[in-house]
Amino acid sequence: EIRLSLVGSEMCIRDRSFLFFVCVFSQRARPRGWVRQLQGMGFFMSRFLGEIRQLGYVVHDIEAAMDYWSRTLGVGPWYYNPQVPIVNYRYDGEAYTPHNSVALANSGYVQVELIQTRNDVPSMYRDFLRAGRTGLQHVAYWTSDYDADLERLLAQGFKPKMSGEVGERGRFIYFDTEYHPGTVIELSEVAGPKGKLFDLIRHSSEGWDGSDPVRPFPDLRTL
Repeated sequence: EIRLSLVGSEMCIRDRSFLFFVCVFSQRARPRGWVRQLQGMGFFMSRFLGEIRQLGYVVHDIEAAMDYWSRTLGVGPWYYNPQVPIVNYRYDGEAYTPHNSVALANSGYVQVELIQTRNDVPSMYRDFLRAGRTGLQHVAYWTSDYDADLERLLAQGFKPKMSGEVGERGRFIYFDTEYHPGTVIELSEVAGPKGKLFDLIRHSSEGWDGSDPVRPFPDLRTL
C-alpha cells in the first residue's frame, strides 16, 4: 500500500509493503519542524549526495527473491539480467571479471536492487555473504556529474573499495563505509543509457497491475 501526502513543501511516500519511508524535499522551502521530526525517525537526505535513490539487497536466490517481492510485497515489475555487463571492474585496485545477476524494480521514488553473485570473484557482495549476512548491503546515490562528486568524496576521506562500469557513462564506485549492514555507499553515474534504463524501470512501476512480473533488461546500446 502506497500513500502520498503533501506536507508544506515536502512530498512523503510511505510504502508499507516493505516499511520504507522517503521524503522528497523542495529545494526552496524545508519546514524545520518536519526536518527535525524526520531526523529523529532516522529519515533524512544525505548532506553529501542528496536523496538515496537505490537500496541494494544481496541474496542467495534471486529468482525466489523476485517472486517474494512481486507476490508478497507487490513491488515490480522486475527487470532482470542474469549476467550484468560490467567492464573495468576493480576490487581493492585489482582487476577481475565478476559474474553477477541483478534485478531492478521501483517502489515509488526508490529503486530496489537484488544481487546474486555467480562466481567467486572478490567483491563487497562476497564479503557480505561470507560474514553470514543477506539482505540490505548498500545504498546508492545517483549522479550526472560523476567526476565532480567522486573528487569531492575522495577529498572528504571516503575510501574506494569496488568500482566498475555498466554501459557508456555508467560508472559506479562503492566506498568502505559500512558501520552496520546496509550502510555501504555506492555512487552511480546515470548520465548515459543506464540512467535511461532506470527511468524506464520507474515508469513501468507506476500503476503496475502485476502482469509480466519479470522482464529482461533491454540492450543498453539501444537506449
